[in-house]
Amino acid sequence: MLGDGGWGTCLAVLLAGKGLAVTLWGAFPEYVREMDRARNNRKFLPDVAFPDALRLTADPAEAIRQAEVVVVAVPSPYVRQTLSRVPAPTQALVVSVVKGLEPRTLLRMSEVIAQAWGVRGVVVLSGPSIAYEVARGVPTTVVAAAADPARAERIQRLFSTERFRVYRSADVIGVELGGALKNIIAIAAGIADGLGFGANTKSALLARGLAEMARLGVAMGAQRETFSGVSGVGDLATTCFSEHSRNRKLGEQVAKGKTLQDIQGSTEQVAEGAVAVQSAVTLAARHHVEMPIAQEVARVLYEGKPPQQAVRDLMLRDPKEED
Repeated sequence: MLGDGGWGTCLAVLLAGKGLAVTLWGAFPEYVREMDRARNNRKFLPDVAFPDALRLTADPAEAIRQAEVVVVAVPSPYVRQTLSRVPAPTQALVVSVVKGLEPRTLLRMSEVIAQAWGVRGVVVLSGPSIAYEVARGVPTTVVAAAADPARAERIQRLFSTERFRVYRSADVIGVELGGALKNIIAIAAGIADGLGFGANTKSALLARGLAEMARLGVAMGAQRETFSGVSGVGDLATTCFSEHSRNRKLGEQVAKGKTLQDIQGSTEQVAEGAVAVQSAVTLAARHHVEMPIAQEVARVLYEGKPPQQAVRDLMLRDPKEED
């Protein structure tokens, strides 16, 4: 497991809890030693004890040595940089659990991993999966997506437990974009919360945000129905409503007057939607797709547009049929 953030740690604990031999890699040796001594991750997943089967290391070569499956759980801004330090696995099946888009290239994370390591057939695992809940055994479902059905089925069986149900899909683009784009809508939902709006506003945001996600997804080769599944609307709802959602919290703080720079400087956690939003807007323009919510989120975060004005501009767009 490459990445000792909340989600990487959570999945490492889940797999080790099944009795599997799991190695969790972290980039900072001193903190890795601290986690090993304490047998927990106080920064990102406190109060969750590590199973005995979970090993920790700060040596990337050791982390993937003899691994049959390598899971990339590094925040999206650091994936390419991190993988340049890690020897490419030659025999292992590679899984991406990263939800984001690479700013410069506009690539999905499975594409970044494939390019950085020169591997094929990366499996994507995505869905409504707040680490805080999964680590405590709260039931949920996710999707393992791969072009090769055998690879998707292998990851499905590997991760499935009585509290963590895994479905399969061949729509890698749709599943992966669902995980990346929903974070942008969650920032908008957080802004609505911060401005004191109610259930009507958030429900409308989810509905119209899902339309934007599906619109861009289809233009990029995804299947529209994927966005109606757990990796689409399911993940979107979780991220927009959960008190543990980093993206929703970021939007709420922005609505209360904090800048993106202030928020990012006060935490080690990455709100992926703030990274992905500019890429999504660029992709929308490239594919001639309308994404007004994403555009307004980008303007609020990066151009200093007042959130109240962004809401007004969204509400006063030209009347149209629902699509």
